[in-house]
Amino acid sequence: MAFDGVTIAGIVSELKDKLIGNRIYKIAQPEKDELILTVKGSCGQVRMLMSADASLPLLYLTQKNKTSPMTAPNFCMLLRKHLQNARIVSVTQPGLERIVRFELEHLNELGDLCRKYLIIELMGKHSNIIFCDDQDKIIDSIKHISGMVSSVREVLPGRQYFIPKTQDKAELLSCSQEEMAAVLRAKSLPLYKAVYTGFTGISPSIAQELCYRAGVDADLPSAGLEAEALDRMVSVLSGLAADIRSEKFCYNVVYENKQPAEYAAVQLSSYEEGQRRRFECISALLEYYYAEKNTITRIRQRSVDLRKIVTTALERNVKKYDLQVKQLQDTDKRETYRVYGELLNAYGYGVEAGAKSMEALNYYTDENITIPLDPMLTAGENAKKYFDKYQKLKRTYEALTTLTKETKEEIEHLSSIGIALDIALKEEDLVQIKEELIESGYIRRKGNTKREKITSKPFHYVSSDGYHIYVGKNNYQNEELTFKFATGNDWWFHTKGIPGSHVVVKSNNDELPDRVFEEAGKLAAHYSQARGQEKVEIDYTQKKNVKKPNGSKPGFVVYYTNYSLVIDSDITGITQIE
Repeated sequence: MAFDGVTIAGIVSELKDKLIGNRIYKIAQPEKDELILTVKGSCGQVRMLMSADASLPLLYLTQKNKTSPMTAPNFCMLLRKHLQNARIVSVTQPGLERIVRFELEHLNELGDLCRKYLIIELMGKHSNIIFCDDQDKIIDSIKHISGMVSSVREVLPGRQYFIPKTQDKAELLSCSQEEMAAVLRAKSLPLYKAVYTGFTGISPSIAQELCYRAGVDADLPSAGLEAEALDRMVSVLSGLAADIRSEKFCYNVVYENKQPAEYAAVQLSSYEEGQRRRFECISALLEYYYAEKNTITRIRQRSVDLRKIVTTALERNVKKYDLQVKQLQDTDKRETYRVYGELLNAYGYGVEAGAKSMEALNYYTDENITIPLDPMLTAGENAKKYFDKYQKLKRTYEALTTLTKETKEEIEHLSSIGIALDIALKEEDLVQIKEELIESGYIRRKGNTKREKITSKPFHYVSSDGYHIYVGKNNYQNEELTFKFATGNDWWFHTKGIPGSHVVVKSNNDELPDRVFEEAGKLAAHYSQARGQEKVEIDYTQKKNVKKPNGSKPGFVVYYTNYSLVIDSDITGITQIE
């Protein structure tokens, strides 16, 4: 879902209501591209998160806080110098641009009243937080953009701030109905595309919604619309503009397959009522919708180096495995060569000199076969040649059988590390994964660097029947759960033939209800490579049946007695304990 101009209009409406007249109490920069402003006033205390992250720019109010670095970055120190205890005078949005402008009033070093502007631009990879003086001259920004990076606009201290006009779009809020009609007629595109490419601040999903409200096919060419259909489209566009101007918003999230798939600051009536969830304020919606996505985005950024190492090693091993399998297939003729040699030794006395082939009865199959011969060699020499080929291919086969097994195990090991990286939600989760890569020889430990302290713990859930379920986040945790934490009668779950977490249910020596097995199976499916699938096969058995082969990789186990179930990977409703 795009963070569009209509959504930002809803945010501005809420920020005006909650923040104007209040003072900035605290400024923190927990991430290189993120600010948290703590604001105090008549409405109590509230935090405002501002993120200029290229992949996930955000702006909303929250009660949650984040740990800040020990040393504040320069941009944060500058804002503290100027804006500590500053009063928020106004919050505005230019048209429906993805820009929010905070006007701030504070006292300078001499005690004079001054005005500054804090501007956040929520424009994907071009997102930024810019601090300006009362003349719109840039004092500093969270990201410096030089002329080498952008030919459109420099964002550097001392430069004049302006909004770059890179797209020729109409301002919906200031357009007359005639102008709206002209914009739609001018586009030789499907109607919904004409809407979001013709007007600032409208996303494709809202464009689809407007077409639905007007009762017009979204894929019809806009330039050829009938007069009546065009009038209906203009009418719904005017209605949207009127709602935005009067700050009438409807905050809702749309679900698909039980997962939040879409949101908007207007009612998405094109979806069924049962698919929609209403929110009272836009901040609660955004925090809910992006909470998991933001966490995942951040941790993925931090794990990018580890992912690259794993991906590179995995690709290399997959190529090696494919080559080994091909070479192994090439050894399939070894037994044929052995039979050729034996038959030549048995019947070769009758072969004429210079013969190119020999017919003989294969006493293994009772069938006649033709044996190719080198006419320059005797029958005995041809037999020796075939035996030499057989011995060579036999040695190759034996070596490749071992190597192929080792490579396959390495692929499975790397795939399991990849799953662990996908599961990781906190920076401490990455420490163990990095340690495993060091122990496996994929990363070299720097100098005399000590092992980092391990603070990450397995996921902890409680079933509907009150039984505790534990899920390993990586191979080390999987091994510890299975062989140190679990006891003989506890139940153990894992996806069949797919990399994933070990799941342990503490049975307390009870006979478990069926529902516990289902919920543990869902957790095993969710924390595996099969996440998102509706039918996943799960093996489960008592822990006493799970063994670890000598010399095997961390987390690798074998079991010969098990039950199976097929379940989906949806863990909604299973209670997690922090």
